[in-house]
Parts: sequence; C-alpha cells; structure tokens
Amino acid sequence: MGSTQLPPGTEETLAATTAAAAAPGEPVEMVQLLGPDGKLGTDPVFSDYAKRIDPEKLRVFYADMARIRRFDQEATALQRQGELALWVPLTGQEAAQIGSGHASQRQDYIFPTYREHGVALVRNVDLAELLKQFRGVSNGGWDPRENNFHLYTLVLAAQTLHAVGYAMGIQRDQKLAAAADSTDPKAAVIAYFGDGASSEGDVHESMVFAASYEAPVVFFCQNNHWAISVPTEVQTKVPLANRAKGYGFPGIRVDGNDVIAVHAVTEWALEHAREGRGPVLIEAYTYRVGAHTTADDPTKYRESAEEAAWREKDPLDRLEKYLRAEGLADEAFFDQVKADGHELAKYVRSTTHGLEVPDIRDAFANVYAEQHPLIAEELAWFEEYSAGFESDEEAAN
Repeated sequence: MGSTQLPPGTEETLAATTAAAAAPGEPVEMVQLLGPDGKLGTDPVFSDYAKRIDPEKLRVFYADMARIRRFDQEATALQRQGELALWVPLTGQEAAQIGSGHASQRQDYIFPTYREHGVALVRNVDLAELLKQFRGVSNGGWDPRENNFHLYTLVLAAQTLHAVGYAMGIQRDQKLAAAADSTDPKAAVIAYFGDGASSEGDVHESMVFAASYEAPVVFFCQNNHWAISVPTEVQTKVPLANRAKGYGFPGIRVDGNDVIAVHAVTEWALEHAREGRGPVLIEAYTYRVGAHTTADDPTKYRESAEEAAWREKDPLDRLEKYLRAEGLADEAFFDQVKADGHELAKYVRSTTHGLEVPDIRDAFANVYAEQHPLIAEELAWFEEYSAGFESDEEAAN
C-alpha cells in the first residue's frame, strides 16, 4: 500500500490539531472556527479554507440550514398525522450536512444513509421525493444519476461498501481519462454514516479496502452521540476520528455544529481524495436533538439537561449571531428565509397529500419474485385480520 501524502507542512500541523486523547476521558482536540457565541476563531490549517467562503455563501449556508429544519418539522408533523409511515429527523445536525454538502462538487458522488436530508437539499433533490419512501409508495423516489446523490440506505453501514467500490471505479476511470489526456474534473465520493453504524463490520471492511487501494473517498461520520438508545461512550473508548490511524489515513474531528469549520474540513478532505492521496475520515461532533425516528422516545434513555446543553450550541443560532454581528445579513434577509421555509413546507405537504395511499398487500407481493408458501400464509392471516375490523364496523352500523 502506498503512503498517504499531505501538502508540505500540513501533516505535522494536522497531527497537532487533531491529536486524540491518550486515555479515555482526557480532552480531545477538535477543529472549530465559529463558536457557540457566534465569534470566528482561527485554525492553523483550515482558516485558509474558511477564507474562501464569501458573505453570500454564508447567507446560503444559513438559508439552507433554516429551510431543511423547517422541512424536518413538516415531515415530522406529516408522520404524526398518519401521512408517513415513519420519519427520520435531522434537527441539530444541519451544519454537518449543509457544510459538507456545499463542499462537494457536481462531479462528486454521495452515498447517504437515511438522515441526509440537508445534503439532498444541497444536491438539488426534490425534497418531496424523499417522502415517497417514508410513505411506502417507492423504494427510493428520485433518480440518483441526476444529482449524483444515491438512494437512501436503510441497511446500516451498507452504503460505505458501495461508496468505496464506486470510488475504486472512479479511480480506474480517471486513470483511463489521464491516459487519454481528458480535461474532465476529478471526482471523489462521500460516504455518510452515523456513530452507531461505525460499530458495523461493513465500515471496517470499507476502510480496509479504501486504504489498501487509496480510493478517493471521504468517510463522513456524523457522531450525534446516540445510536438510538446507546450512547457513544459505550461504543468506543477513543474518538471515532482516531480509528483512521489504524488504517493509515488522516482522521479529523470537527465541530459538527460549526458550518464554517465543517465546510473547510470537508473541502480539504475532498481535495485530498481527488488528488489521489487516498481516503479521509471526518468525525463531525454533533448532536441529535430529537428522536432517532418518530418511532423512538428519547426521554426513556437520556436526560433533558443534556438536550438543553446541546441546544445552546445550535448551528443556526451561532451563524445568525455571526451574520448579524458582522453586518452580513439584515432583518429582511431573515424574514425572507422564514417565508421561504413556510413555502417549502406548504409545497411538501400538498405534494405528500397528492401521493397515492400505499397498499400493504404490495409489500407481500414484493418479497420474492415468485410466490412463497410462508408469505402466502402471512397474507392470508392479514386478510383474515383485516376482515375482522370490517365485521365490527358492520355490526356497529
């Protein structure tokens, strides 16, 4: 396996910037540029990347974070009202998704899990399309080739294997393109996964292959602190970013609620991958404010004080403080953002109401290509069970 190459002087600085604790419980270095107080700090490596972000881009970051939070609220309401079978909230993770999504380029390919609604927004996926899968009328909802944004993956960590395989394909295509003197821009892959998925064997295997072949892939782990009801400290005794060392490629922990730092770190990592230097692991240190899904009740396993403490680090609040303090956005801008969010929610709601009502019998028909005796038995039980409700209604009338 070839050695991982970094820009001159960067390797030593990164080692100091992202140094992990020698033992559990000790402080861990983390890249942060925009603090919870809305003040912009500096970093020896990533401030140069942050300087590339102009005021207009910062306003776009804020607008996208606000819109996707409003979308999340609307989708949650739709599920509670019976319009969706399930919903996977993202509130609290907006900066991790919007910052990293905007760092990608059009030719890059993205493999999401099932919570990357913010990345979907950045990649111009019709957000109403996201809801088809959660309504039960589609296995996806959009054509991934149109936006280089793959279909959601409900099987935990499976997309990391897909991402590395795709990245290895890109690697070979680019070698052929180089031989043909092609001027097409180089591409990389981003594989999103959570701290819970990091415990899956698929993630380990993905990183082994990525390191061995120096695949152009960025592993983006959103550490939101809870794998459903299991806290991160139960899953790992060292920072997740530290795992990259075992595979021989860079690992960086970034404040996942700092959209500027997330963008800077992801931009650096994608450049690293596109230039043939191999994979990078980013651990976005963030928090899932709401439930794992709408079928979950987080009050059963975590304290409200913990949630309150993380709300003080809200990604939208800190960017709003910075925009206002620097005179980069006025009241009219924030009013327009709010209005745009309401329009998006209205569109999503009307579109969802216009979708067909799913027939659960289709689920039985789609398990196997041909009829199966066990499925036939289960369908017969379901029909008998459903008929019982009809009999009760007739008796009541």
